[in-house]
Amino acid sequence: MADIPYFISLDEALEITREVGVELETEKTSLDEAHNRILAEDLISKVDDPPFDNSAMDGFAMIYEDTLNPPTTLEIIAEVQAAHHENLPSVSTGQATRVMTGAPIPPGANSILQIEKCEVIGGRVKLLEQSKPNFIRKQGENLKKGETILKSGEYLTPEKIGLCATIGYPTVEVFKPLKIAIISTGDELKSPGDELNPGEIYESNSYGLAGLVKSIGHTPVRMNSMADNLGDLRQAFNQAAEGCDIIITSGGVSMGEYDLVRSIMETEGQIKFWRIRIRPGSPPLFGLWNNTPIFGLPGNPVSSHIVFRMLVAPWIRGLTNSIDHLEKRIKVKLTTKVKSTKDCLTLRRISIEASENGFIGHQKIHQGSGNLASLTHSDALTLLQPGQSAEPGDWIDAILY
Repeated sequence: MADIPYFISLDEALEITREVGVELETEKTSLDEAHNRILAEDLISKVDDPPFDNSAMDGFAMIYEDTLNPPTTLEIIAEVQAAHHENLPSVSTGQATRVMTGAPIPPGANSILQIEKCEVIGGRVKLLEQSKPNFIRKQGENLKKGETILKSGEYLTPEKIGLCATIGYPTVEVFKPLKIAIISTGDELKSPGDELNPGEIYESNSYGLAGLVKSIGHTPVRMNSMADNLGDLRQAFNQAAEGCDIIITSGGVSMGEYDLVRSIMETEGQIKFWRIRIRPGSPPLFGLWNNTPIFGLPGNPVSSHIVFRMLVAPWIRGLTNSIDHLEKRIKVKLTTKVKSTKDCLTLRRISIEASENGFIGHQKIHQGSGNLASLTHSDALTLLQPGQSAEPGDWIDAILY
């Protein structure tokens, strides 16, 4: 272990992970099946949006100058629906055309007045206000044909799926989700619902980590939790390396006699680094097992969750250049003291409230790395640099999660 990078900064750890890649495959999928997938191609708009000048309101189209002295009465010469494009009547002075939302603007018209500001009397319309030129949506004002609208690496949220359809794509090229094995270790672990004996606890890390994997667009493969046995652990690692692209473990990476993930990686794997300068979560390791990337995360549930967010997720996102899915960094004014550490990036859990002067942060709950409730009842992680002051009234950086 002497020549392995040890107790390094988070930035150094991230740099080392970027030296290791995973082969990615792509596939075509329909928009119905593309939700939360990762785009693998740039999408160029096939159309202008809107494709033609059209009405933003149900109302009447007319010449703006005819409406400057309301009330004004104009002759109704036609009615135009949204799908009506042929033989549109031209609007001349003293005339108006009834238009529906989305209907093309007739030649000669340059403004709209919404229907509730009009009174129809026989074949004429009385305008109670001046008409609105801004109620006309101009061709291409949203998107231009030939413009790159979405880029490879973007997560296909519901809004982006709608945008794919808007610009004319029924199918898109996406990355095939990576299969990520998740293995929890420890003699004390039992599956939820089993009867607990003295000294045993319910295994929870694999469930939380599986959710985090899904949240960034990939496929978790939760394996059975492993007792502290080298033979069983070796078999599980071999199985995971054969069937998955990445391995994530929780537990067994610290300095104890039964921390077997670290032990087996030292003797049979390839460790790229061990321990990083963050609190909580300093014990993780990263390396290769049978040429498969492996992240050994701490066993404490808060630590495993935070290390995934700060170390594992950025590396996985980097494989597909998915920079748009990063956690949002904000400035927070503290109302309570937050304890930092001298030599580590400190990631305390805080609750966030919005105020007219910005975000306000409170530390309201016990911060132990075994207290998963400190994550579920908070909104953000502090980003306190080593030795940084964090007193009430201080402005600090934080990450929303």
